[in-house]
Amino acid sequence: MNHFSYRGGILHAEDVPLDELARAAGTPLYVYSTATLSRHYQVFAGAVPAGSLVAYAAKANDNLAVLKTLAKLGAGADVVSGGELAKALAAGIPASKIVFSGVGKAAEEMRAALEAGIYQFNVESEPELAALDEVARSLNKQAPITLRINPDVDAKTHAKINTGMAETKFGIPFDRARQAYADAARMKNIQIVGVDVHIGSQITDLAPFEAAFQRVGGLIQLLRSDGHAIRRLDLGGGLGVPYENSNTPPPDPAEYGAMVTRVTKDFGCTLSFEPGRLIAANAGILLSRVLYVKHGDAKQFLIIDAGMNDLIRPAMYEAWHEIVPVVEPRPGSARVAYDVVGPVCETADLFASGRNLPELKSGDLVAILSAGAYGAVMASAYNARPPAAEVLVAGGDWSVVRSRLTHEQLIAQDSLPHWLAD
Repeated sequence: MNHFSYRGGILHAEDVPLDELARAAGTPLYVYSTATLSRHYQVFAGAVPAGSLVAYAAKANDNLAVLKTLAKLGAGADVVSGGELAKALAAGIPASKIVFSGVGKAAEEMRAALEAGIYQFNVESEPELAALDEVARSLNKQAPITLRINPDVDAKTHAKINTGMAETKFGIPFDRARQAYADAARMKNIQIVGVDVHIGSQITDLAPFEAAFQRVGGLIQLLRSDGHAIRRLDLGGGLGVPYENSNTPPPDPAEYGAMVTRVTKDFGCTLSFEPGRLIAANAGILLSRVLYVKHGDAKQFLIIDAGMNDLIRPAMYEAWHEIVPVVEPRPGSARVAYDVVGPVCETADLFASGRNLPELKSGDLVAILSAGAYGAVMASAYNARPPAAEVLVAGGDWSVVRSRLTHEQLIAQDSLPHWLAD
């Protein structure tokens, strides 16, 4: 469920008409719904076993206002960089609820996390483990760790977001797990607290999750027999969201939570989860204005002012996003098959091919739905295009939570060497 709906013939974000937002804040524009963010977090947190840590994956949408909204609801954070750690702390998420994941943690990032006193590090390789031990020793601290173990389970998702197989940059192969834990136990500044598993993103079937969790359950028993105190189990994120209407929608959080409860009830572990897309995706839209309608020999092109620099998912993942007009079409109105494209100088700047939409004209507004996750966070200034601004709506109120850069601000990010200065 989301809080974007037609009222009086105009698409609204909660109680705010999107055409008014476009006039006031310009386009392209990301619009986030507080009510949707809150509902999605609360539904997930209520579905998993009581006492679990729900650490929102900041990489999905790290806008400070989004993080603060979730912090006020009690969310933790899963971070993958020093920058995300700093943003989570600035948003008021307690360090004791922050999990640090990612394959390339630098020494200075480890140091900042140790000094902050985070909940745990999800360690992804043996070299990282050794580096973390060294940094912790320099601070005379103990680093609480889980090792991310790949259960060699195919998540049946897009190849670029499938992370649970044996040969991937993420995590430690299953057959090396016991040796890796033995190595960790010999490190004086490493504190083993549990096991971590994360098999991918946008997973729409519970079977891969269940297979992975059962396999890790068996590993926990082996590790305890080896003398390790395994008391936490981090089950990652990855539960898919409905990007389009389908006869087979992804499982809802209640189904996922019931499966987790059944599978892990005898594990004797405190659980943690790292949902990101599930919370943020359908809480945001990308609002855009039609620039031109171009008639080709065999196609019609709807050229909008949002580009792949604003939302790269369709170009990068062949991702499907529903696109709707802001003005509600009349029943029975004419429809046209459009290629919906942006202004970026790339053939890949394509949001939809042959999409059947109501007939549109220059100046009309459209909303690209389910854009709240992996939208603004992956944006760039390619073609020297300032990325879309961002707005957060709460009921009938709204605020710009990230301003659009001016051309002058873009230019000011560069500096000339002395030999080119006038």
